[in-house]
Formats: sequence, C-alpha cells, structure tokens
Amino acid sequence: MTTAWALVATTLVAAGAVMTAAALWSRRLQRFMVVDAAWGIAFVTVAVAAGVVATALDAGGPIRRWLLVALVAVWGLRLSLHLLRRVTTAEHDDPRYEEMLGGPYREVPFGTIVRRVFVNQGAAAAFVSAPVVVGVATATRWPWAVWLGAAAWLLGVAFEAVGDAQLAAYRRDPERGPVLDRGLWAWTRHPNYFGDACVWWGLWLAGGVATGPIAALATLPAPIAMTWFLAEVTGVKPTERRMQGRPGWADYAARTPKLVPRPPKR
Repeated sequence: MTTAWALVATTLVAAGAVMTAAALWSRRLQRFMVVDAAWGIAFVTVAVAAGVVATALDAGGPIRRWLLVALVAVWGLRLSLHLLRRVTTAEHDDPRYEEMLGGPYREVPFGTIVRRVFVNQGAAAAFVSAPVVVGVATATRWPWAVWLGAAAWLLGVAFEAVGDAQLAAYRRDPERGPVLDRGLWAWTRHPNYFGDACVWWGLWLAGGVATGPIAALATLPAPIAMTWFLAEVTGVKPTERRMQGRPGWADYAARTPKLVPRPPKR
C-alpha cells in the first residue's frame, strides 16, 4: 500500500509541477496553446518520476519499467517539440481555447485559464498515465501483451509523426488546395489523433494488460478517457467544427473516415 500511495503522490506532483510552469509561461506569452506543448512533457515527467520511485522502492521489473518510460519519452518529447515550434512561430493563438473560454487570452481571468485549461489537462495527464504507473512498479505476467502494446505504440507514433509532417508540408505549399486529402489524410481525416489513441491503447496493453486481468480492468478507463478526450474535447470535434463550410470539406468528409483509417475510395 505504501508503494501505491507513493506512486499516486508522485504522479500528481509531477503533472502538477509541469502544468504550473506551463501556466506561468502562458501568462508571459499570453497564449493558451502553451498547454499543448506541455501536454507531452507532463506524461514524460510522470513516467520518469514513477520509474525513479519504483526503482527506489524495488517494485516491479526493471526491463518493462524502463521500456515503458522510454516509449512515453519518445512519444511525449516528439509531440512537445512539434507543438513547441507552433507555439513560438504561430501568429495567432489556438481558436479551440478561445472558443471554449469565450474570448482571447487577455480577456479571460488568469484564474479561469488555470482552472479550466491547466488544472484540467494536468489531472487528465495524471489519470491517463495510470497504465504506465502500474506497469513500472509491477511484475510482468503476460509478456505477449508487452510486445503487442509496443506494436500498437509504434503504429500510433508512425501515424502521428507522418501525419504531422504531411500537414506541415501542406501548410508550406503556396499552391495547396483548400483541404489536405493526400497521404495518410486520404485514409483518415485525423491521422495524428488516431495515432495518439493507438499510442495509449498500446501503453495500456504493455502496462496494464501485461500485469494481469485485475490491472487490465483497473486501468482500462485510461485509454478510453484519452480516446474520448481526443475525439470530443480538444481534438476531432472542435477541429471539424472549424472546418465546416471550407471549400471542398464536405466532399472530403464524405469519402474519408473521421478517425479510424481505411483505404481511400477510388
């Protein structure tokens, strides 16, 4: 029980520290979108801190522990570096947060921003990290789930990284069409969000399922929450709402699945 409480406290402190620093930085820049760059860092910090505490308490096995930490670190650092470039180069703030909070950063009380953006996302990061935190501190019961989870993670990272690169190339193209419908974007309207979901279902397999049936069921809400968060809160739904009415969007949406990819229609 001491180990469990130590890991819970570590998770909350790590996520809280990252989001506190991010909130202060956002106040300096006057931009909501700082939280997006902090999102991946929060998961990495939680995973590393949990790994260190589990090592100190001699809980779990070191191979799976540091594999899980490495998987989270690769995913989280890539995502945060990608979004950090957007934070430092974008001319405008992310309209999703302006829509959610009812106005631009300067018109919203800082306490409201902290509570509705940074506290919420810090709590979400701590909650979704549950399979990783469990996995770093427990013995492996089903090794096959570790390898299956690593495969799902790899698929997710590939979709996310390639999708982001294709979107960046599209935005740089002066002769681009009104809608990106090539590459992975011909298979799904949101390859980056699909990839993100795959990453966390993979980490649930490698961290929760590989520990055994009780841990698998106990940590199942984590990937479900991440998928819901991506689809309904900050990902697919608000993005699609902004795209409504753009030339070519209706035809693109009619022939391309929203999230789960399939081969393009001919």
